Amino acid sequence: MNRFLYAVLTGLIGAAILHIVIILSLPNFTGKDAFTRVKAMGPAHRFISLPDKADAAGLSNVDPFLKVAVCHFDLSHAPLRLLAAAGPSFWSMVVYDKDSNEVFSMNDRTSVTGDLDALVATPVQVAQIRKAPGAALTQSIIIEHRGATGYVVLRTLVPARSLEKQARSFLEEALCAPLLSEP
Repeated sequence: MNRFLYAVLTGLIGAAILHIVIILSLPNFTGKDAFTRVKAMGPAHRFISLPDKADAAGLSNVDPFLKVAVCHFDLSHAPLRLLAAAGPSFWSMVVYDKDSNEVFSMNDRTSVTGDLDALVATPVQVAQIRKAPGAALTQSIIIEHRGATGYVVLRTLVPARSLEKQARSFLEEALCAPLLSEP
């Protein structure tokens, strides 16, 4: 009887683990994971504002008081530079890896001057930057990203309709581009 109960219990635990693994890995097999959807929005290394209604990728601004832009990147050739002047109101930035795991986040309250000035780089690139930092990077926040690909989400608050144009302008002027080597 003990062997029978042991076999049944082992089977149930194994089935539960198998179901959990299948459910968690399903987005990777269907192409509906966040990274794939962000890549479908447009070219790499450029912030793309999300529309108010869902697009072909299924992404949209779901909160009427937030405007959102996304940028997917590849660090294979160069680190990623993120720049934006202080917005009209609260802004936040989150860096995700290709599996949608949060790597780093910050907002205008945690930045030094209210501006976004960050550099996303692989561990090897970070070591190279720290050996010979450029003058333009002395105030930048350096974010170590273990993978080569990922995406950035930049949000800004729109507390009133009158600030919507400024919020859209903030997102359109934000820079998400490979770091060009300095002379």
